[in-house]
Amino acid sequence: MNGSLTFRYMELKDIEDVLKIEHECFTAPWSEEAFINELTHNRFAVYIVIEDGERVIGYCGVWVIVDEAHVTNIAILPEYRGKKLGEALLTKVIEVTKKLGAEKMTLEVRVSNNIAQGLYRKLGFKDGAIRKGYYTDNQEDALVMWVNL
Repeated sequence: MNGSLTFRYMELKDIEDVLKIEHECFTAPWSEEAFINELTHNRFAVYIVIEDGERVIGYCGVWVIVDEAHVTNIAILPEYRGKKLGEALLTKVIEVTKKLGAEKMTLEVRVSNNIAQGLYRKLGFKDGAIRKGYYTDNQEDALVMWVNL
């Protein structure tokens, strides 16, 4: 890591960097239009980026609806993985959503993504239901996970 790590709310100017992360991390990345809509029209959406110096190296999106937070996506650039940055980012997002009134948080994760599941369990998430064929790229099932905040 080159600079100091900082967290801040995602802005429209970050979309180009976030799209690069999306394309490196996901087989079915979100579009530029999807992120623009999240930041400008979705009143439930909260997006946090993590920066190394001036470089956006990861982000997390969440919808906060009444007392429930739903993680829409979380990603860290591959070269920054294994440094507990995903844990730091999700911990920050939990802190932000609690301040916004969230009492519980949920997310979906690929049933094959054991690394992410391990992180979520470390932060207190419990296994819930299976969503059959949830992922459109390969019809993989999703594990729904929950945590009380």
